[in-house]
This record gives sequence, structure tokens and C-alpha cells, in this order.
Amino acid sequence: MNITVEEVKHVASLAKLNLSEEELSRFPGQLDTILSYVAKLDSLDTTGVTPTTHAFSIHNAFREDLVQESLPRDKALANGPHVNGEAFVVPKIIE
Repeated sequence: MNITVEEVKHVASLAKLNLSEEELSRFPGQLDTILSYVAKLDSLDTTGVTPTTHAFSIHNAFREDLVQESLPRDKALANGPHVNGEAFVVPKIIE
């Protein structure tokens, strides 16, 4: 791989990064090193390895829904700063 300064500028503009001249001269070599390590993965034999999207395969980690009694209205409204006996009163924002 041979990353150019122009390619670094292009990626920086896509990421909306403002890079200094010193960074523009340093990053091509660093990115070259990183991408050469990533290229080593091409030599791995992945035959029979199932592709994954997560490190741990967790299926539906949610709890079961239980039917319970609701909170009584007077207790729910007790913490509201403005109530009318049936609901919270909030400022009107849509005409």
C-alpha cells in the first residue's frame, strides 16, 4: 500500500477534519502501516468460520412481560408541578 497525501486530504474532507500540514505529512505513513496489518488478514483461512455481527451472540435478552396493576392516577399525578385532577398540565406549543 502507498497512501498519498491527496488520499489523506480526501478522507479528512469526508470526515470533516481540518488537518495541519504536519499531520498531512505524518498520516500517510501511519495509515500505510495500519492498512498493511489489515491486509495480513487476507492470508487467513476462514473456511468454515461463520460470519458474525457481534462478539457475543445474545438472542432476545429481554425479560418476559408480566401483567400488573397500573400505578393509581392520584399517585402518578402527585409529583407533577401542574395537574388538573386527571392529567399533567403543560404549556401549549402548537396552535
